[in-house]
Amino acid sequence: MSDTPPAPFADPAGTWNRRFEGDGFHFGTAPNAWLVERADLFRPGQRVLCVADGEGRNSVWLAGRGLEVRAFDIAGVGVAKARRFAAESGVEVDFAVSDCDAYAWPTRTCDAVVAIFVQFADPAMRERLFANMVRALRPGGLLVLLGYAVKQLEYRTGGPPIASHLYTAVLLRDAFRDLDILELREFEAELAEGTAHCGRSALVGLVARRPARRGPP
Repeated sequence: MSDTPPAPFADPAGTWNRRFEGDGFHFGTAPNAWLVERADLFRPGQRVLCVADGEGRNSVWLAGRGLEVRAFDIAGVGVAKARRFAAESGVEVDFAVSDCDAYAWPTRTCDAVVAIFVQFADPAMRERLFANMVRALRPGGLLVLLGYAVKQLEYRTGGPPIASHLYTAVLLRDAFRDLDILELREFEAELAEGTAHCGRSALVGLVARRPARRGPP
């Protein structure tokens, strides 16, 4: 029997549970900078869904701004820490333990969906995930997404070392062609998010709005 640990995407729940073990926060407790810089997109009372939010850094920040937040992650260890983090921060977040395919996605009810570094998904899973994210948005709802660009393979300062899991602006524009693209750009930045995202990084950010007219289900 081999002592080699399973590849991350062969055992995603186990991998992330191991990463979230211990007292520290794998990605820190501060919200993602791309999200914070777009704080004016959100209004108190809006319903927001945070996709695969791990230990809760983004969902807790949004709840602290007066939003009604739901969040989920595949790792029960991470979600338990997120619940404690929310309680210690004096906010409420509706957390769930689930993978992306099994999650009970809402339909046309979210004012915003936030997806920060959800790059565990291979192309087939990503297609399903993106479709569910769009489906969750109400007409006029916003998608706020950030991920690593393909150039991140050169930096290796975070994210999966697998090109098919990374983004390009062209990929995102095509994937969300039924939305109105408000912002889409590839850029580089210095990240300091816990022990996992550290250093110069190649990124792709997207803000898109579901049209008010009736779109796909």
